Amino acid sequence: MALDDLKSALPDYAKDLKLNLGSVIGNSDLPQQQLWGTVLACAIASRSPRVLAELEPEAKANLSPEAYTAAKSAAAIMAMNNVFYRTRHLLSDPEYGTLRAGLRMNVIGNPGVEKTDFELWSLAVSAINGCGQCLDSHEQVLRKAGVDRETVQEAFKIAAVVQAVGTTLDAEATLAANG
Repeated sequence: MALDDLKSALPDYAKDLKLNLGSVIGNSDLPQQQLWGTVLACAIASRSPRVLAELEPEAKANLSPEAYTAAKSAAAIMAMNNVFYRTRHLLSDPEYGTLRAGLRMNVIGNPGVEKTDFELWSLAVSAINGCGQCLDSHEQVLRKAGVDRETVQEAFKIAAVVQAVGTTLDAEATLAANG
């Protein structure tokens, strides 16, 4: 299992990550589609080749073709939106917030899966990319749709752990190559 491979690849100093990886993915209460769509979108957003290579096959096996594509779409569109909206928010000139975005985002309106699943994946990617405006927007849509806070938090816990595992494994690979 890829999860076990990732856990065993983590160094001893990252024991907490090993335990967290097992609990947030291995013991998640999320439905399979929400869980594995979140995992796949976060693995892509982590930018870690190792994490993506290890987690993608299991995600693909646990997702319908439509959900697999939608999770990748969430990672792709949020890679763009998180930069755009975070930048607009961080600029001190509020006039940028009044300008038309002029960017295509059609997949958000028609993701090919349940809207709440896509919103959950988008929120998790936004957590990795650090866009507060997108986090607020997706959280509000999820809460209005009746998704509880525990489910929302489960998504950003997955994001946090997947990102930390990717950072740690990539750092270790770089150190080993230079060592």
